[in-house]
Amino acid sequence: MTVRLLLTSGRGPAECRIALAHALKRMGEEACELGVTFDVVEGPAPDDHGPSSAVVVLSGIGAEVFAHSWTGTVLWVAESPVRPHHRRKNWFIGITRLPDSDDGMARTIEDGDVRFETFRAGGAGGQHQNKTESAVRAVHRPTGVAVVVREERSQHRNKALALDRLAELIDAKARLAREAEKSDRHAQHDALERGQPVRRFTGAAYREAPVSSQRRGGRQGAARRP
Repeated sequence: MTVRLLLTSGRGPAECRIALAHALKRMGEEACELGVTFDVVEGPAPDDHGPSSAVVVLSGIGAEVFAHSWTGTVLWVAESPVRPHHRRKNWFIGITRLPDSDDGMARTIEDGDVRFETFRAGGAGGQHQNKTESAVRAVHRPTGVAVVVREERSQHRNKALALDRLAELIDAKARLAREAEKSDRHAQHDALERGQPVRRFTGAAYREAPVSSQRRGGRQGAARRP
């Protein structure tokens, strides 16, 4: 099961891009705890406050449930880290699920376009992992997209998984570019719902806070600008 999520700050200010960066970090941590494979392709960043959009690629048994827990509006309540004394404290990002690839075909990667690096996996997995260079880092030279795979004890199998994940990320990178170019998606990309958030975080530490008793991911209010 592979799920792709589009994260966007719409045309919100720098604080919304910071909120998006916080969300990506938190999602990655949660995915790791749940055993969900997490890869991300970030869109262009206009400054050092982070990208205005990103695509996350999730795979594994828990990918569907994990994606559902994040799909919708995410609210960050915090004082502006870039504009002292600014009155606004609510910063929104939107997370939507992207449809599966239209052609249903995996993108092919030329062998010569990939550089492999191997290293010892380390950590959990037994002595075998620590004694052999089974972990793999794969870099797609034309795009710069890179993945690290250490799930399997076999280097050969990890290389195969790395190619699969590279293909997913390259596809995600292309789709992120298309989303940014589609004028007919501007309303969805720019308008974020300020109604019931599916997740709510507070402060510079980005601590999760309770949302109302309304079901997460339920029907939300009218779309409004961030």
